[in-house]
Amino acid sequence: MYIQSGGLVTILGAKWKIKNSFFKSLRFRIILMALAVGIIPCMILRIVLLGNYEERSVAEKSAQIQNQCTILGNQLISSGYLEGKTSEVVDAELTQLSNIYSGRVMIVDGQFEIIKDTYDMDERKILASQSIIECFKGKGTSHYDGKNQYIEVTVPVMDQEAQNVLGVILASVSTDSIADSLEVYREKANIMLMTIVLILLIVVAFCSGKMMRPFHRLSDAIDAVTEGYDSGKIEENQYSETEKISESVNKMLVRWKKVDDSRQEFVSNVSHELKTPLTSMKVLADSLLAQGDVPAELYKEFMEDITEEIEREDKIINDLLSLVKMDKTSANTMNVTSENINELVEKCLKRLQPIAAKANIELVLESFRPVSAEVDEMKFSQAVTNLVENAIKYNKENGFVHVSLNADHKYFYLKVEDSGIGIPEDAIDHIFERFYRVDKSHSREIGGTGLGLAIARGAVIMHRGAIKVYSEPGEGTTFTVRIPLTYVA
Repeated sequence: MYIQSGGLVTILGAKWKIKNSFFKSLRFRIILMALAVGIIPCMILRIVLLGNYEERSVAEKSAQIQNQCTILGNQLISSGYLEGKTSEVVDAELTQLSNIYSGRVMIVDGQFEIIKDTYDMDERKILASQSIIECFKGKGTSHYDGKNQYIEVTVPVMDQEAQNVLGVILASVSTDSIADSLEVYREKANIMLMTIVLILLIVVAFCSGKMMRPFHRLSDAIDAVTEGYDSGKIEENQYSETEKISESVNKMLVRWKKVDDSRQEFVSNVSHELKTPLTSMKVLADSLLAQGDVPAELYKEFMEDITEEIEREDKIINDLLSLVKMDKTSANTMNVTSENINELVEKCLKRLQPIAAKANIELVLESFRPVSAEVDEMKFSQAVTNLVENAIKYNKENGFVHVSLNADHKYFYLKVEDSGIGIPEDAIDHIFERFYRVDKSHSREIGGTGLGLAIARGAVIMHRGAIKVYSEPGEGTTFTVRIPLTYVA
């Protein structure tokens, strides 16, 4: 079968992607952790047991050799072997000891001269090693060389009556039998370790698969919601972790639904708000066309009404554009400069003074201290203008609007207080929503678009600030704004 190079690369890439995703998965980490927890103690136990066996075997063999050498030492004294006498019994004992333990036995007299060597190699030579010297002091030694596999034992030959050392028995014994047994046990331990690893791998792979099923079900449920196949709640309560994730996802879904509903309502409201002035203009135009000869005064009156509707349409469109610009925070750039907040607020109130005077509303600014902060002049001024204009429009006749400005070491605070109609308690949480009106008919009479407070809140948030509202129906409303003195992007 022929496979093009591009297809082969694609297949290899897909396989590598699958492998890479498995290695990054939680299941793979669980398997690794379980194997480490299971294998590491087994390996430590294997090392400890084999080491302990070797140590005990060497100690036991050393003790046996020392006992045999002690018995042989008594025979050397009783036979006068160290004094140069010959003894076939002693020679036979030495040969037997050498053969039994597959080793070499040497007898050293008080002049450090080797008087007997079972290998017949070094007789009549001087041997004055460290172990021999220590043994002549009455202290026997035992040394194990695991690399060369032998045990070297020195036993003093003592005269019990004079309590002095007459000679030394030096025995070098092979430990091949211990090494062979150790190798057998090591192979068995390796087989047992591999068996444990295999069983552990099978058990962990099976258990980890079952453990991960709730997470897979949770992922499938989220995918189903994402694809639109399911719109219900996600419930996976087998683990506390999956239960918490389910709760968080459900909260996110509720939030998304609110955002989606809000967008749909926004589109509906925009369509309605833009259609209303157009409908009014069409009705006025149709009325003029339906009539015959009409006086010029009537034409002027109709044209004034049409002009008002056009201005209303223009205001709605401008407010929508301002709101859209504030929503695009990622694409929007804040033109932040250090500004005198007292002067900015005063300029805004001067622009609104004619509107307040027309409604006979007292407009007062109270500054507690000079305030300088980093703000976007246009956006901040728009927020102040919308808040104060809202307070003027929804006020009572002969009412007041008090604006106060204060600051501390970190924030500055703007408070807009009015004596207006107030906001019902159930409507306070919705007043910053687009096109939301407490009294729709009254709002249209005073020319409100329902976007002013949403624009003000957007401008405050873009300055990393916060806005709150307190109101009592029939008594008035207070907006409080808190903005950092230093802007942080």
